[in-house]
Amino acid sequence: MVCQYAVVILNRLFSISPLPVPGFVAQIQQLKDGFGLALAVLFMFGFFWGIIKIWSGANAISKGDPDGKAGIVAGIIIAAAATIMAALFTIFGLQDAVITPRF
Repeated sequence: MVCQYAVVILNRLFSISPLPVPGFVAQIQQLKDGFGLALAVLFMFGFFWGIIKIWSGANAISKGDPDGKAGIVAGIIIAAAATIMAALFTIFGLQDAVITPRF
């Protein structure tokens, strides 16, 4: 009986009004937008870096270097990293965890 009163009193003393919640949600949205911007910049540089790796791998193959094929595969993986990760998230049922890169 005393525990019930204590719980009620503690709930009233430390209750959080619903007013701070919209500000908190807005901060989370700003954080999500910041991550989206960072991902867009990262994927943009990654795509161009992957294209350069593919080009250098093709150049190495034309010169007779057997390691050129590995460079081409690495370039494809780097350039398609966003698509690969989105596909893996979808396969494992984590579509809601995907953040869309945006400018």
